[in-house]
Amino acid sequence: MNIKEQWKTQIFAAKEAYAKAYAPYSKFQVGAAALTESGEVVSGCNVENASYGLTVCAERNCIAQAIIKGERNIQSVVVYTEQEVLTPPCGACRQVIAEFLPENGKVMSTNHLGEYKTWTVAELLPNAFTPKSLLGDIEIK
Repeated sequence: MNIKEQWKTQIFAAKEAYAKAYAPYSKFQVGAAALTESGEVVSGCNVENASYGLTVCAERNCIAQAIIKGERNIQSVVVYTEQEVLTPPCGACRQVIAEFLPENGKVMSTNHLGEYKTWTVAELLPNAFTPKSLLGDIEIK
């Protein structure tokens, strides 16, 4: 298994974020790390809430961290869990990912066993509603 250095840096950051996750209800910790256009890696973890609908996923948290730093173009996102089965982003996260990554941007899911899978944004959310949709500049494939 040969993972490029860029992925290794993101995986390390996602693992560190995983360790900080606040998941007292589900016990389902998630860490994520985004690579920005400027080459910075920013991370986030899931933060649960007793009012479950207010829980924020790791993917959205790491993208929010990038936005806070003035980044608007994310190149890739890594999602890390310690589950036996790889965990892709949920639907809400896929929508946010589609807002800030290009259609061919990469999303990786990995776990503590060293397994991983990558998708493009278009594979995770085909025909996504994006800023182009607001301009009527969308092509349904």
